[in-house]
Amino acid sequence: MGHQHDYGKNDIESGSNQLYPMMLESPELRWAFIRKIYAIISFQLLLTAAVAAVVVFYRPISVFFVTTNTGFILYIVILFIPFITLCPLQYYHQKHPVNFILLGIFTTSMAFLIGLSCAFTKGKIILEAAILTGVVVGSLTLYTFWAAKRGHDFSFLGPFLFASLLVLMVFSFIQIFFPLGKLSVMIYGGLAAIVFSGFIVYDTDNLIKRFSYDEYIWAAVTLYLDIINLFMALLTLFRAADG
Repeated sequence: MGHQHDYGKNDIESGSNQLYPMMLESPELRWAFIRKIYAIISFQLLLTAAVAAVVVFYRPISVFFVTTNTGFILYIVILFIPFITLCPLQYYHQKHPVNFILLGIFTTSMAFLIGLSCAFTKGKIILEAAILTGVVVGSLTLYTFWAAKRGHDFSFLGPFLFASLLVLMVFSFIQIFFPLGKLSVMIYGGLAAIVFSGFIVYDTDNLIKRFSYDEYIWAAVTLYLDIINLFMALLTLFRAADG
């Protein structure tokens, strides 16, 4: 125990510097796990940005998907790939390298869909959404670590966020079949941004306290989806406001 205490004096991320009060596990092991998750998410976001940029800047790709029947069918197929990939990913999330291969397929398909969403959007709007997403994610992450250190717990948000997500899904289906106009799209974008901001706090809190060490892939996917959904919500809001 004394050895661990001495180690903690030299390393701010270990020893007596617990992430939250009454922490029973080793802080340095949890910090190593957290660093691993953010390394995976960073790779996912870089891959997403690279693939989306190719789709946006190489116009024949987006034109093919929008103007041809084959492109539309292919788009529907790609739309389902992330959902299909999540099932084996949950089963094989501990099996290396299958888990990383599936993660790569999941991230690439998501990136392609994001690229197609951005292809017919003004560069200024994409940049605004990206910058605001970065600021919100960074701020909420720092806040959650700060709050956890002071004994706050955000597990109570789970039921509220799940209910909010159901409302957003029903809202989006209504929008598809019964378009309600620009104002409702702006309201949807604003509400979605708030909900996924809540998810970032909730899932970051789970990362600090609840995810087990072998759930690194699943933890990364969860936070990645929160970030991507926040970006898409802000993009929807800004696009409606600009239009």
